[in-house]
Amino acid sequence: MDAAVTVSRTDAVRPDRTRERVTAVNQLLLAAACLVACGLVVVVGELAAGDVLFVGMLLLFALTVLALVVPWNRVHPIWVGVVPTGDLLAIFLLQIGDPDSELWLLWMVPATWLATVGGWRGLVVGAGGSSLLFWAASIMLEQEVDPVHTYLGPLVLTAGSIVAFVAARRAAAQRTLLDEQATYLDHAVERARRQEDAVSEVLDAVDFGVVRIGADGSVSVENDAHLRLNAFDDTAELYDADGVTPVEPGQSPAARARRGEVFENVLCWQGPPGDSRRALQSTVRRLVDVDGADVGAILITRDVTAEQLAGQMRDELVASVSHELRTPLTSVLGHLDLALDGGDVGPHARRSLEIAERNASRLLVIIGDVLAATGDGPGRFDVRLVREDIARVVQASAEAMEPRAAARNIRIDTTGIESVEADIDPIRIRQVVDNLVGNAVNYHTGDGLIEVGVTSDDKHAWLVVRDDGPGIAEESLPRLFERRYRAAQAGNMAPGNGLGLAISRDLVRAHGGEITVQSEPGGGATFVVRLPLIRRGAAA
Repeated sequence: MDAAVTVSRTDAVRPDRTRERVTAVNQLLLAAACLVACGLVVVVGELAAGDVLFVGMLLLFALTVLALVVPWNRVHPIWVGVVPTGDLLAIFLLQIGDPDSELWLLWMVPATWLATVGGWRGLVVGAGGSSLLFWAASIMLEQEVDPVHTYLGPLVLTAGSIVAFVAARRAAAQRTLLDEQATYLDHAVERARRQEDAVSEVLDAVDFGVVRIGADGSVSVENDAHLRLNAFDDTAELYDADGVTPVEPGQSPAARARRGEVFENVLCWQGPPGDSRRALQSTVRRLVDVDGADVGAILITRDVTAEQLAGQMRDELVASVSHELRTPLTSVLGHLDLALDGGDVGPHARRSLEIAERNASRLLVIIGDVLAATGDGPGRFDVRLVREDIARVVQASAEAMEPRAAARNIRIDTTGIESVEADIDPIRIRQVVDNLVGNAVNYHTGDGLIEVGVTSDDKHAWLVVRDDGPGIAEESLPRLFERRYRAAQAGNMAPGNGLGLAISRDLVRAHGGEITVQSEPGGGATFVVRLPLIRRGAAA
């Protein structure tokens, strides 16, 4: 921008003097040519009229002085034609001064000059004037002239003038085109500069860091927020998502982005454990050009300290409330056991007490799960393994869900359940099946089918829950098993607290198995649980 201002000021101080320079150069060249030609005539030939030749040279000298001293850029362009017009007369006198020297050839210079600077008028004056003067000189000298020479001279002068005129028009058109292109480029540069300023202002206005990394790892663009976060400093002390494990050298988000890696929502803590540390969440996207070549990456960094601290406070609150609930619930279970052990309880009362005991026991398990899920790292669950038929557990869960499903006109198909015995905790597996089938019912739009199946191979049991509901959005699949993540359902947040699938995954892993999901929007969802048939010991 400073260079542009300097150029503008220079142009303002130094005005355009092109017309003056062109006039002076053309006239000096013509005067030099005439001087040399006349010198040769004087030395070699015999002058017919030396005084006329001398007058012609004086006129040519006067026109040269005029061309040098007059500020032609300050006068109208038409006045520039005075000099070449006077040259026509000067050369006429030179031709009269020595008819045999063929000095009429010098008319080519002012004729083409007039055709170049004067447009159509200059072409007429240059070509016509030189031709008329050629014939006038022939008449005044009363010489016998070859008819071919009589017409060839004006023809040559006219052709030269026309060629100069066409070349000048073509040059003018090209100059106009170049001026238009230069103006267009100036506007494009100015528009690009304004867009760059707008993008810079927008980037500096946002509260998350953005940095553009080149293919060679260099930084080309970074906003103010990124500088404030100091997220590209490889020397910063970083810790993993747990807040205590140091990030190994070369494994920081910036270093990984330079190496060409792509990742999303990687959480790091900046600074050692303490009150002043900061949580940064980083995402990297690669950039490609029109040919598909890698040209760098965009690294986006957000300060999620407030979110992380809020999540920790929420976990502490839930854990505290759940812990306080366990004591009175344990007392309730104890009194229910005492009541059931008494011999004076009638059959009707006993059945009610048994139902209350079962639900209280299940509530105690759920409270324990919430406490485990709100702890650091994956939830830790007590699993008591027994040899059990998985089909019995799954069938019981499906039957319990049938009233809810029927209320929404959803049929649960259990024909695919095969008898498979495995080392499992029936209560925990029942909890997993309840979560999967319950989610299939809750997420379904109604009037559909849920298929529940159990099968096995030589080493594993396979539990499959498939529905023909709306499916799961692609962006939700990677986070589906995160704690407290709830996928959007028809524009609204899904029911529940976001712990069901996370607890189910941890329960399956506690059995030594794994749970996976496959889904397409509009194509339903399929959850597959893999469990080992034989597992020694219990997982905690």
